[in-house]
Amino acid sequence: MTAHQKHTADESAILKVLTGVYDAWDAHDADAFVANYTEDASAILPGSYRKSRDEIRESMEAGFSSFLKGSTTTNKVLNIRFLNDDAAVVVSETNVIFAGETEGPDDRLAIATWVLTRQDGKWLLAAYQNSPAVVNMG
Repeated sequence: MTAHQKHTADESAILKVLTGVYDAWDAHDADAFVANYTEDASAILPGSYRKSRDEIRESMEAGFSSFLKGSTTTNKVLNIRFLNDDAAVVVSETNVIFAGETEGPDDRLAIATWVLTRQDGKWLLAAYQNSPAVVNMG
């Protein structure tokens, strides 16, 4: 397998992990949402720091049963960059579409960073962080 073929296969595997997260959100399934997170994964969102897969699962479960109930997301991968053979950073654009909405407003658009690591031949999410794509400076 050439280096290019290896990266293409790794990119496909990474995209499959992210698709699993997006699909789990749409199904409101907190267990599936964290199925490909490392045990010590972290998630940082504005005003929130979750320090483990269990904390991430618990917060998603709480969200799916309350303010995120009926929500979906839009997601677009902007870049995949390999740090080495077993680590990658993905930058994506995401927006939450709440129940009753047909699209998310621009002021809810976020840019996210995903850090993935290969463990035992499998790509897993080690860290996630997002921030608003548009900052109101006025």
